[in-house]
Amino acid sequence: MSLARPVSLVAEGLSCIRDDRVLFSDLAFQVTNRQVLLLEGRNGSGKTSLLRILCGFREPDAGEVRWCGEPISDVQYRIDMAYVGHLEGIKKELTVLENLHVALALAQAGACSIGAALARVQLAGFDDVPAQALSAGQKRRLSLARLLITHNALWILDEPFTALDRQGIALIEQLMAEHCDQGGMIVLTSHHELNLPTVDVQRIRLA
Repeated sequence: MSLARPVSLVAEGLSCIRDDRVLFSDLAFQVTNRQVLLLEGRNGSGKTSLLRILCGFREPDAGEVRWCGEPISDVQYRIDMAYVGHLEGIKKELTVLENLHVALALAQAGACSIGAALARVQLAGFDDVPAQALSAGQKRRLSLARLLITHNALWILDEPFTALDRQGIALIEQLMAEHCDQGGMIVLTSHHELNLPTVDVQRIRLA
């Protein structure tokens, strides 16, 4: 994917309350092409809740989020955004290949073929293996392979390095750097210290 057009994700005055507890309030940020926004904070600080707001899964208690100047309820945002949550989000009864075909049917095709994506995440040859037979690290790689076969400017990732070994972490960091180099952007949570020396990484710490 090469993203020629300028895009931006802007949040203003965001607040989130859960169980009568304020997780964050009056939060503001902007992410544009070739940038990464890393959300940091202890467990329960609201990182996943913020991601859910950015994905449109829940409404903020105050404030708004805009994509290229429009509310994220706009259909274009659904086309441009891809989310990989803390759980794999794969169908365990389907094969590796079937899972990616399902993902491709629900999104806009990207420049990377399914075969090439599997090779990139080191799952070549696993096409007909049921997802439930994969190791935890392989399931995580499969979930991230969906990002490579679809054309999404914005990746929203919740703990993408879960269950990955050192080699797997380095691989995903490489894919993230390539996505940004091609004009994309990423918002993520992670307890892992990112190694993205060529990328503009912004950080927000939630209390």
